[in-house]
Amino acid sequence: MISKDSVAHVAGLAKLQFSEADLEKYTDQLAEILDMVEQLEQVSTKDVPVTTQSIHLENVMRPDVAKPAEPVTELLKNVPTKKGTLIQVPAIIDKEDD
Repeated sequence: MISKDSVAHVAGLAKLQFSEADLEKYTDQLAEILDMVEQLEQVSTKDVPVTTQSIHLENVMRPDVAKPAEPVTELLKNVPTKKGTLIQVPAIIDKEDD
């Protein structure tokens, strides 16, 4: 059985303030919860298989199918500046020779 002092102590740790009536109500509720936990501990689960997921999940993504790449010339059509098959972008660290 949980005491009212224990509930008040935990409430204080959580920086919560309760009236005496609320403290009494929460003490009763927590006592009922702890009694239910004790009942569950007495249930034998020896032959119960482990459940890791309660509902069946499916992959909603499309399959990853390899397909031929686009021609490089098509990909570089709209690039403002390029060097061979590379896209040139402004330097952001320091200017180096190209």
